[in-house]
Amino acid sequence: MARWRFPFRPRLAVYPTARAVLLLALTAPAGLLLATLAPQGWVVAPAAGGALIVLVLLDALMAGALRDVRLAVADDAEVGQPLRLALDASFAGLAGGRAGGAPLAALACDPRLADGGRVPLALAPSGEAGAWRGETRLVPSRRGPARIATLWLRWSGPLGLGHRQVTRPLDQAVRIWPDITPVRSPALQIFLRDAAFGLVARRIRGEGTEFEALADYEPGMDRRRIDWKSSARHGRLFAKEYETERNNQIVFAFDCGQAMTEPLAGLPRLDRAITAALTTAWVALKAQDRVAVYGFAARPLGLSPFVAAPRDFARLQRSAAAFDYHGEEPNFTYAMATLATRLQRRSLVVVFSDFTDPTSAELMIESLGRLLERHRVLFVVMADAELSGLATASPDTLDAMARAVTATALQRQRALVLQRLRQMGVRLVEAPHDQIGTRLIDAYLGVKREGSLG
Repeated sequence: MARWRFPFRPRLAVYPTARAVLLLALTAPAGLLLATLAPQGWVVAPAAGGALIVLVLLDALMAGALRDVRLAVADDAEVGQPLRLALDASFAGLAGGRAGGAPLAALACDPRLADGGRVPLALAPSGEAGAWRGETRLVPSRRGPARIATLWLRWSGPLGLGHRQVTRPLDQAVRIWPDITPVRSPALQIFLRDAAFGLVARRIRGEGTEFEALADYEPGMDRRRIDWKSSARHGRLFAKEYETERNNQIVFAFDCGQAMTEPLAGLPRLDRAITAALTTAWVALKAQDRVAVYGFAARPLGLSPFVAAPRDFARLQRSAAAFDYHGEEPNFTYAMATLATRLQRRSLVVVFSDFTDPTSAELMIESLGRLLERHRVLFVVMADAELSGLATASPDTLDAMARAVTATALQRQRALVLQRLRQMGVRLVEAPHDQIGTRLIDAYLGVKREGSLG
């Protein structure tokens, strides 16, 4: 949490309040009425207007001076997670319960932090004399560096006719990272603590496909593991034990193109994909596998170095955070060919993508087919709840009927593409965005149990 204190040599301005503007506007009809009833008294209206302007200036001068202001905000935040922001201001001669009301503040910031790039703050007395405080929570909507550029602070005089306004440039940065809340969740920590791999310094027996040793058969073991030749030779049942596969290569490939930058329940699909990938990457690192991340759009965006230890998880997070949003269609042919040339051994390639038309889907299928010749491919796609809602909506009007027909056709095309991928041998993970992380972990562990990566 960083706290910024501003020594004010302020850019100070004085403005009339809404109350003063209303009173000034009333002097015109009042003057007109007075001039009609008593023409010799017409000078009263201009005099009243001038007196009101003087009162506005005096009220603003009596509003008190700003002594100090402090902004407290964290240097780092995670996309989709609340970010606390607090503003403390100290005034000379400004107390609560006045006609002018409480001071108001506003911050100009990057739209990643707040819709429209503006954060309003209402201040309240904080206990000490002349001290006021305002707090709010921002929810970043996209990753990347975001700046809080300008602070405006306004407070009124005791009559509520004039207020002072101070403007201060800030230019303070907040780094917005991928959301790794699921990695810190108690459920995942309990799962990893009780998992059968990665926590003890010994060769891990049980699951896997690489033969390790023979052991006495015990009730509850899989009967398919019984070694009948050895059992017949020794006169008692023996079962085969296998070594769990480790040191596999896992690559999470992110489509950073147009379809993945569209929001899904408030956040871009790409950010939800990165969260699911990093959660699975943490499990893979605990399983002593090697993990890298890869991004692509119209061209490859880069492949990170392989990470082999949980202590290097932050390197994966930084690499994934560097994948920016792109508005063009992805070039699957170029991206998958480049990735294939960078991988020197058989790997599990987890591809996060989406498709909107049959042409782009056809190119994607061809590219994944070539990647399948040497590697194991897992394709992750998020269920489109909005499309399902349009397809199942009641066709009350002609427009609703047209939308339902179009959505049904898109769903049919989507199902055909996914079916073709299954027939090719691509393992699919399709789930709502809030379940994609756990489903991906299950799929990864399933591939690992099959032993098809060694």
